Amino acid sequence: MTRNPVGKLLLFGATGDLSQRMLLPSLYNLHADGLLPEELTITGTARSDYDDAGFRDFAAHALDTFLPDDRKDAEKIAGFLNRLQYQSLDASSTEGFPALAEKVGDVSNGLAIYLSTAPSLFESTIKGLESVGLAGETVRIGLEKPLGYDLASSKEINDAVAYGFPEERTFRIDHYLGKETVQNILALRFGNFFFEPIWNANGIDNVQITIAETVGLEDRAGYYEGAGALRDMVQNHILQLLALIAMEPPARYDGTAIRDEKAKVFRSLRLMKPEEVPHNTVTGQYVDGAVGGKIVGSYADELGKPSRTETFVAIKAHVDNWRWQGVPFYLRTGKRMAARRSEIAIQFKPVPHSMFAGRGGLLQPNTLVIRLQPEEYIQLLVMAKEPGLDRDGIHLREVPLNLSLDAEFAGTRRRIAYERLLLDLIEGDQTLFVRRDEVEAQWTWIDAIRAGWDANDLKPKSYPSGSWGPSAAIALTERDGVTWQDD
Repeated sequence: MTRNPVGKLLLFGATGDLSQRMLLPSLYNLHADGLLPEELTITGTARSDYDDAGFRDFAAHALDTFLPDDRKDAEKIAGFLNRLQYQSLDASSTEGFPALAEKVGDVSNGLAIYLSTAPSLFESTIKGLESVGLAGETVRIGLEKPLGYDLASSKEINDAVAYGFPEERTFRIDHYLGKETVQNILALRFGNFFFEPIWNANGIDNVQITIAETVGLEDRAGYYEGAGALRDMVQNHILQLLALIAMEPPARYDGTAIRDEKAKVFRSLRLMKPEEVPHNTVTGQYVDGAVGGKIVGSYADELGKPSRTETFVAIKAHVDNWRWQGVPFYLRTGKRMAARRSEIAIQFKPVPHSMFAGRGGLLQPNTLVIRLQPEEYIQLLVMAKEPGLDRDGIHLREVPLNLSLDAEFAGTRRRIAYERLLLDLIEGDQTLFVRRDEVEAQWTWIDAIRAGWDANDLKPKSYPSGSWGPSAAIALTERDGVTWQDD
């Protein structure tokens, strides 16, 4: 695509945790590798009362804390810090925006805005930007989630953003889409011919998507209690992964073609009726247990009060189109799980007839495992003959064919997902960002599930910290003869 880099970047929430851990280190890495426009200036803004020197000290501390040692270069860090300036701002009022506009300066060469603030501040922020000329044709905006808590609130946020920024200048961020392994799904599917003839209901029995975390609330109690696992992880990350697996081949690798195909998947998701929800979903909340050999408390203990918020959800979903009719998509995410893991497991159908039956040959269906974290690999489980003379029959065993991205590209530095997304925002490439119709189709499906929970007064089932969730999640798949890919 034609790239159109801007000359200035404006970071809202510049003193927050996300900025320290991800945004500032990512921008530094881009600077150190010579990928930022040479004249790009970076303006940080937040409520914190810093001047330019104070913000540079803040950024220097963040880099020292969160950069790996092999990326620390004193000269390059000094050069990056020289790009930074700061203007304090209360985004709930338009009063401080003239000073912010003066600090940013002329935006005729383009301005990219990264908005990492509470959704309640979106409307006032957009109006403040528009009032001082920071929402014109040379300005684009990136939005960090959450983008609402249901369809109605999402539309309200999108309408507020559209007040100052049309769709072609709006970049909705899902950081999972910046992960190298996630983009490798596209390469795997559409860069290799041999998968396509069986990448459908004729060849695939089921698809499993798991995002498991070992952490609890950490410092997100306020947000998480109002969101829960369904809104926090399924509505965005898991459904985006589902779309990449289920989408039709795009005509081109560009933002319009790829997002068109993803949107078709979301519109094809089967909406659950209230009476179907209890049979197709499981919710849970962690209680006391042990994670990594350490005793941890319950969600209610961490929160300080009883709660009905789900920290685990498992769903049996269907994509009602020609390619996927009848193929279940099992989705699962939770906190305080047995292991930290993000992966997709695609189980193919068994061979129609086994010539090895009765001769020690118990065939397992082939499974393609795409691990996103903590390791990054693609693994195909196939049947192979065990060595030997086979005098008492042929013995087959399931063995993995591994492509370790960490090992195969050992000489290439693994980039933070935000590096790619920030660079794409600066250069104007929308391919890995989420379009409004995608978000609203996702919320439509999620809202139907929550309505079913409410209609049936479903309460989260308890599960011990350090487990794989409630036993009902196992039953969700096993009644279909399917087992979760937990190895």
